[in-house]
Amino acid sequence: MNFVLIALLAIVILIAFAAFFTVEQQKIAIVERLGKFVRVARPGLNTKIPLIERVAGRVSLRIQQLNIEVDTKTSDNVFVHMTVSIQYAAIPDHVYEAFYKLSDPNKQIQAYVFDVVRSQVPTITLDEVFEKKEQIALAVGKELAETMREFGFSILKALVTDIDPDEKVKVAMNEINAATRLRIAASEKGEAEKILKVKQAEAEAESMRLQGEGLAKARQAIIQGLKDSVEDFKKAVPEATASSVMNLVLTTQYYDTLKEIGANNKSSVILMPGKATDLTDHVRDAVITGNMVNKLS
Repeated sequence: MNFVLIALLAIVILIAFAAFFTVEQQKIAIVERLGKFVRVARPGLNTKIPLIERVAGRVSLRIQQLNIEVDTKTSDNVFVHMTVSIQYAAIPDHVYEAFYKLSDPNKQIQAYVFDVVRSQVPTITLDEVFEKKEQIALAVGKELAETMREFGFSILKALVTDIDPDEKVKVAMNEINAATRLRIAASEKGEAEKILKVKQAEAEAESMRLQGEGLAKARQAIIQGLKDSVEDFKKAVPEATASSVMNLVLTTQYYDTLKEIGANNKSSVILMPGKATDLTDHVRDAVITGNMVNKLS
């Protein structure tokens, strides 16, 4: 008799304990009564009718990420391997749809990603795939958001995280990039050499201009010096004429030129008088010749 009472008491205690259950944080439990949905249980301690009600399952409210690998072809016949990352979460107010309408949400999301990517990528080139990956991700996110909301899921973000063309295509792209960079480098080098030559020509022109100005100033100085010498000599010797003074100056410069030629060890030129009509012509020709000899020696 005591054994039966103990057994009944144990059964009652077990049933009483079976009436309580807990739900973890960021989860919602689905409670069914005789196989029919009756309510959802929030995080914390909850109760149910033993033997009549049961916890059919739990839906996580945490953000989940699904990485989907897609193989497709571009409009320029290049096969690419793309990775699309989908971040999604169950909507708290639509837990019923999230639990009962889809048996496998991941496969449903994967199917829609395949459909969107394989309908968009074949219409653009490989270069455009890299340039428009944000647009592809937005298109995937928009399509999924509209569809998955009916099933109780919210699409938070869609990202194209990787675009991997065929290995031979990558090698060809690298070669094209290297050739382009070499062409740009050659163009820049040629432009630099052009600028350098232009600057050198400008510098030479400026140097010649300055030399010309210096030569002009030197001649002006010589003329002024000769003028001053003639005036000073006429003051000292009033009866001297300008012509006689110039002859004297030229004669002096003539002998100075002969002296410089003689002082040059490498010089082997001897100046001989020509058929000049007068001393002035002779001295002028001798001075010019001597200057040329000095430059050539």
